[in-house]
Amino acid sequence: MGDLKVFRVQGGRATEVPGASAAVEQELQSLIEANMEAMLGIRFLATEYRTGRHRGRVDSLGLDESETPVIIEYKRSRDQNVISQALSYRVWLRDHHHEFERLVSDRLGAEAAGAVDWSNPRVVCVAGEFTYHDTVAVEEFGVRIDLVSYRVFDDILTLRLIASVAGATGASSRPKTPAASEATGAAPAASVPQQRLEGAPAAVKELFGAVDERLLLPEGAWMEPQQHYLTYRRLKKFASLRVLPRKEVVAVNLKLDPATVELEEGFTRDVTKIGCLGISGVEVSLRSRADLERAEELVLRSIATS
Repeated sequence: MGDLKVFRVQGGRATEVPGASAAVEQELQSLIEANMEAMLGIRFLATEYRTGRHRGRVDSLGLDESETPVIIEYKRSRDQNVISQALSYRVWLRDHHHEFERLVSDRLGAEAAGAVDWSNPRVVCVAGEFTYHDTVAVEEFGVRIDLVSYRVFDDILTLRLIASVAGATGASSRPKTPAASEATGAAPAASVPQQRLEGAPAAVKELFGAVDERLLLPEGAWMEPQQHYLTYRRLKKFASLRVLPRKEVVAVNLKLDPATVELEEGFTRDVTKIGCLGISGVEVSLRSRADLERAEELVLRSIATS
């Protein structure tokens, strides 16, 4: 967090507010657990959860926006053990699906428990600081993991996604666009549902590349592949993307309340009350770069929620 500076401005004079770590680790944990969905997009399930013969207690357990199990571990400052400790609890989670689902059922209901996605469980490590070597090492683990740094400025808490790895089932966080792949002679990124791009008009492939590039533009933005679509997030998801080649449309779902958007037939629609692939909010149908420019204000609003 060394590049983040906060200033208090009074009477035209700026005074820097020094950043600090939480006074105690438990203070940080309690604060995030009480506000986990707002801060991380994760529904809180349990704190200090005992793992029996695995000889430990998971700091926090949660369920994210994709119904994926999440282990969250905290360290007040910098501690090399936070990553290895979190990964050891992931081993416990792998062997205790039914126990986790019972916890989900008790907290969120049977329907949520039945929808848990076990394809790629997630680990989130929150600490005051991570080293460069931490960010490189997580690339080698082959599991889905996020490193989040925090800093306290008086009554302001900042969270920053330092590194994010999609795990063994996903591609790199910033894959090449189809247009770039064609230029190099490589296949399109493995994260893209290739059957949706194969045979699609060149204009659709080019538009997909432009939309993908735009959604990865914000600082800290990452792409995560799903089976039928792509999701984009920082700490929380802000967009999902699908290619509809027959309609020659790139569909982008944004995390917006439809009541706050002036919906236009054929361009934007409310998908909160229908089954949809991707984010439930406002779907934008893009047919050209002009449509992408037209959707810019909506994209910016959705990014701001992440």
